[in-house]
Amino acid sequence: MKNFLLIQPKSFLKIIYPKAVWKINTNKKIIYLTFDDGPIAGLTEWVLDELKKYNAKATFFCVGANIVKNPEVFERIKAEGHVVANHTMTHLKGFKTKNLDYLDEVNNCKKLVKNNLFRPPYGQLKRSQYKALMSNGYKIIFWDVISYDYEKISEKAVVKNVISNTKPGSIVLFHDNYKAEKNLRFSLPLFLKHFAHLQYEFNVIES
Repeated sequence: MKNFLLIQPKSFLKIIYPKAVWKINTNKKIIYLTFDDGPIAGLTEWVLDELKKYNAKATFFCVGANIVKNPEVFERIKAEGHVVANHTMTHLKGFKTKNLDYLDEVNNCKKLVKNNLFRPPYGQLKRSQYKALMSNGYKIIFWDVISYDYEKISEKAVVKNVISNTKPGSIVLFHDNYKAEKNLRFSLPLFLKHFAHLQYEFNVIES
């Protein structure tokens, strides 16, 4: 695995975004699974099937354009008790986008997901964008553990990443996109099986 991959975020980021959520404070055996970039026909449906095996609930940070392309999958996510959330309309990079354009994308996606949960694509968010989102009532969700399922690393490394770093209250990030598909299909069932065996619950993030 590449040495530069940081499975858990550096502490200084929590200072830059002080009101963002990185982890849920709890001593209970609860994990907050999250999936970015869907819904994707076929792949997101497979994720839903895997979650159902363990009665696991998750939060899906959806790209608005993918919601429009795959409305049936989007509706299934909600129907099965999961939470949908905002990941912009077209997966914008915040550092390279003007604030007004960025906020327009977020607001347009909000009309589809109908709640205030937001995660910035790539984890990129200017300080000015962060302040604007907070002032507009958004709840910004980052993560405590990232799987790096989209990277060119071994499937076993992805599993090791998430299992060894996940603790009670962790917000764990996977991706339901084609780039991550190979690693996701290998790692997610093993992750769910491992923590279900340890009697963990998998809960949604509340808006």
